[in-house]
Amino acid sequence: MLLQAFPQAALYAFEPDPRAIGKFKANVSSPRVRLFEIAIGTTDEIAEFHASSGLPPGLPPEARAYYAQGWDQSGSLRRPKTHKIVWPWCKFENTIAVPVQRLDSWAQHEGVHEVDLIWADLQGAEADLIAGGRQTLAATRFLYTEYSNDEWYEGQPDLQQILALLPGFVIEARYPMDVLLRNTAKTA
Repeated sequence: MLLQAFPQAALYAFEPDPRAIGKFKANVSSPRVRLFEIAIGTTDEIAEFHASSGLPPGLPPEARAYYAQGWDQSGSLRRPKTHKIVWPWCKFENTIAVPVQRLDSWAQHEGVHEVDLIWADLQGAEADLIAGGRQTLAATRFLYTEYSNDEWYEGQPDLQQILALLPGFVIEARYPMDVLLRNTAKTA
């Protein structure tokens, strides 16, 4: 959808879970999209990733087939906390070692100096993106991120904490579990 909405955009995607990487590669084949098989975090290292599994109850057969290797949409660098209570069907039975890179390290290496939009779905690691991406975020017009005012993952910031970490950003639009933030220094 982003490719269609923004026909001139270059898209950079980040994914550490091998299951989701396989799905991405099977479904996206545009020369305008580059996939980086890493997690974004506070340091450049190999780190423990809490891989999610299980399946939501009542999934139709085609959705069950899509998740044949288990639920791959809730994994995080952060250890699950109340996530397992809110969504008891979602399991975190395994950890895997994944490469992690600071957003600023990645942007410097790739020569990315300005960003129109970051769509961040970090499963509780939003503060890690911010801590490792201060320079890149300063050059970013909009940040769309998931948030929760409950601590689904250990150390997960709530919306007020995210805003405190990004003093130059204001809320452009707020949704039940997502928020679009605008960088006032980069937009009018």
